[in-house]
Amino acid sequence: MAIAIVDYGMGNLHSVSKAVERLGYEPLVTGEREAILAADGIILPGVGAFGDAMEHLRETGLDAVMKEAASGPKPLLGICLGMQLLFSQSEEYGRHEGLNILPGSVVRFTGGDYKVPHMGWNSLQFNNPEHPLFAGLEEGHVYFVHSYHVLPEAESHLLAVTDYGQPVTAIVGNGSVYGMQFHPEKSGELGMSLLRNFLVLTDSKA
Repeated sequence: MAIAIVDYGMGNLHSVSKAVERLGYEPLVTGEREAILAADGIILPGVGAFGDAMEHLRETGLDAVMKEAASGPKPLLGICLGMQLLFSQSEEYGRHEGLNILPGSVVRFTGGDYKVPHMGWNSLQFNNPEHPLFAGLEEGHVYFVHSYHVLPEAESHLLAVTDYGQPVTAIVGNGSVYGMQFHPEKSGELGMSLLRNFLVLTDSKA
């Protein structure tokens, strides 16, 4: 079995695929419903604008596939924009409906003495250090690139934050659905370890 990396035309597919492969798992870059749902785990990457991404997902029918996948037991991970798409709505260039898998909104950084986009290495703070995603790990730095951030409605979904003039959502999780605002595949040892711990949850070691 494989880890499905969802191809809807707006993801950093190559870097995520190579990271999965380096960790000893079999990546499958696909936009096919059957292949995605048959996989042991699913990764939804994303680079670009929220509205464009949702349009691509709707045009390909992958919005429904993502909702179907999220309703099952197989682990699903959204990365960067992919994490934001899991939420209810975004205000990026107008108001856009998201996948609504997790309740919450994506909003722009406003006010404060900091640069937008938020770009660079920032330290994670684990809200729930006992979570399996953090098994064997210590808090450290990961790499962010984003101008919008998520405000989850449920505090229990907030697994880790970073500080960027305010607490910023870094990792979310609810049941088998997870999201990382940063790029784990570009975040050194800690990022790769977090990705490995997600892959371990899929139990699909090659």
